[in-house]
Amino acid sequence: MPEPTEPRRDVAARGGRRGLDRDILRLAGPALGALVAEPLFLLTDTALVGHLGEIPLAALGIASAIIQTAIGLLIFLAYATTPAVARRLGSGDRTGAIRAGIDGMWLALGLGVIVVAVGIAGSGGVVGLFTNDPLVAADATTYLHISLAGIPAMLLVIAATGLLRGLHDTRTPLIVAVCGFAANAGLNAVFIYGLGWGIGGSAAGTVVAQWAMASVYIVIAVRAARASGARLKPGLDGVGSAASSGGWLFVRTLSLRAAMLATVAVAATFGTAQLGAFQIALTLFSTLAFILDALAIAGQALIGHGLGASDTVRVALVTRRLIGWGIGSGVVLGAGLALAAPLLGPVFSSSPDVQRALTVTVFAMAVGIPLAGYVFVLDGVLIGAGDARYLALTGVINVACYAPLLAIVVLFHPPDDAALVWLWAAFGYGYIGARALTLGLRARGTRWIVAGATR
Repeated sequence: MPEPTEPRRDVAARGGRRGLDRDILRLAGPALGALVAEPLFLLTDTALVGHLGEIPLAALGIASAIIQTAIGLLIFLAYATTPAVARRLGSGDRTGAIRAGIDGMWLALGLGVIVVAVGIAGSGGVVGLFTNDPLVAADATTYLHISLAGIPAMLLVIAATGLLRGLHDTRTPLIVAVCGFAANAGLNAVFIYGLGWGIGGSAAGTVVAQWAMASVYIVIAVRAARASGARLKPGLDGVGSAASSGGWLFVRTLSLRAAMLATVAVAATFGTAQLGAFQIALTLFSTLAFILDALAIAGQALIGHGLGASDTVRVALVTRRLIGWGIGSGVVLGAGLALAAPLLGPVFSSSPDVQRALTVTVFAMAVGIPLAGYVFVLDGVLIGAGDARYLALTGVINVACYAPLLAIVVLFHPPDDAALVWLWAAFGYGYIGARALTLGLRARGTRWIVAGATR
């Protein structure tokens, strides 16, 4: 870890370690609520669809992987916006900070329109890459076609959330997320069972909730811009800068999604029950990942603000505290997951085969959660510092290291449920371990610390 270059009495004046912890928790607490709200309601949707049968559940697994890939590839709309806004805020330029967020939202809307157009043209072909079962493919395609209508709204929500995080406001996203995803869960229950729309009802309920959330954020952004004197019209330079800074983060995210999609593709070769169980396991992992990501979000905002204010002492100490929080949280979450493993099967599926496969997979997952906590917080620290180029290049290297592990699973995996244990070991210990190594090596140096309003 980089050593502080300023007198430690400055740190003491800020409250020392307890002050750092308060700042981290002040941002991470509400961020945690907002992040957990989404996967919790996604888990509810998974349970609702799961009780429709194995075919809809497998279809949801494929469709969700595709949609989350599209959204995940564009998560840089938040990850690039948060540190950019935080840096300007740290340097004392609140108007510039809000303007950077507004430009990010315009970029999000434009990208959303493009994603919809591409999705309409190619969704059927993409589904065919994951399954040869015509019934599973039909349900997955139905879910995808309906879900496309909500993509622009979801991207607007992501960009606006990045704006508010950069302004150190994580409470507003919490309120919007809880209300929006609660409505989503209720609408899905009505559409799936009340109206009998099946898996299409799950997609429709999500689309309605997404546009409601986007509308709230648009109102918030307009009010903030008017109060600070920031322009509302898109600025070519601002939008271009947001796109440029997000380019490396796009590559970084592309590598993450490539690893995830490859993992799902391998799971799909194990059978319908195994694929369904793996979909539930991935949803559970996403829930825990979102919990750990709350610390990463705090890191993005605090690191960006500290670098904008040229306070490198605080940047180094926040990094150390975040690592401790990440590993400790991972230990607690992993232990809780292991204890809950035998109870999760009946919650998400009525199929005995799915229940059995899920239990063994969750046990394998629980062991690696502390390592994931370390990875998530360091990822947030380097994103907050704007070290996107390093994240992108090492992301490609990590995938290259993971590919041989997947090949071993495909060639030599044991039959039935044990194959899922092998697969999760490759992902949770091999791929996540490679990320831990590359992130840890970077954080030990000082090249990622660049102070100023912009990197």
